[in-house]
Amino acid sequence: MSLHRLTTITIGVPDPDATADYYRDFGLTDLGGNRFGTVDGGEQLRIARTPQRRLLELGIGAHDPEDLARIAAQLDKLAIAHTADDRSLTVQDPNSSLTVNVEIAPEIQQQPASSPVTNGPGRHDRRDQRAAVISRTEPVRPRKLGHVVIGSLDQEASQRFFAEGLGFKVSDSVPGLAAFMRCSTDHHNVLVQQAPLNFLHHTAWEVDDVDEVGRGATAMLEDNPDRHVWGLGRHHIGSNFFWYLKDPAGNFSEYYSDLDCVVDDALWKPEVVEGIKGLYNWGPPPPPSFLAPEDLAALMTGSHAPH
Repeated sequence: MSLHRLTTITIGVPDPDATADYYRDFGLTDLGGNRFGTVDGGEQLRIARTPQRRLLELGIGAHDPEDLARIAAQLDKLAIAHTADDRSLTVQDPNSSLTVNVEIAPEIQQQPASSPVTNGPGRHDRRDQRAAVISRTEPVRPRKLGHVVIGSLDQEASQRFFAEGLGFKVSDSVPGLAAFMRCSTDHHNVLVQQAPLNFLHHTAWEVDDVDEVGRGATAMLEDNPDRHVWGLGRHHIGSNFFWYLKDPAGNFSEYYSDLDCVVDDALWKPEVVEGIKGLYNWGPPPPPSFLAPEDLAALMTGSHAPH
């Protein structure tokens, strides 16, 4: 695969300072100038001022100039305009205002998380001691930006842009509604779903394990319970644990762990999932505001929705 990860995203919001405070609480590293990083991914979030919330730019890592040339040729076949030099390629999704920057970047190197010693029926691996995870007190720090979910007025056209133009691979799909696409060994890095407008639904940030999902969300909600959206649960497509929260602008952000990994494309069999089955395997049912964020009408009319 020519691509290997998401690099940096830029989101636009009406109040960058309030949004920056949220992502600082979320556990991202403050790099100054409304730029934030993760433990393994370096700088991965930039916040800009816009009248309404929106995803402005999406960065994707490639290995070398030959990869950029291959992507340029694919875009030419689709008659999609782009600009490029020997280090990067910039293109706008013709179905939205999203700018995609494909840049030569190093792959993420991740040290394995320590595995908690667990007990189970007939298996007492942890004996005469409490679970170490309940003694964790350090703040949860996301390891990397894992995926971005965007709504599209034309889901099929946006899927073609990412798959045929940029070289993403489809991992699983919900016919007529969504495509889970990857540019790395992660099950998905971009999910494009049919929507009444082009908008950012959520960003997803990897943490070590389900305890970190729970600890991170609990800390975020301690003084701000209105941040809660949906969780704790486990998705069907992608298999990951999840907990969704909402930033002051209305964007959802997800702590996740234990996402499916696709190393050998020949061994992975894409699944076509119908309806709500693909959304979650267990957990509380998704609230209506997750399926259709409360500010969509305001975004469609260009007005400012209160948060």
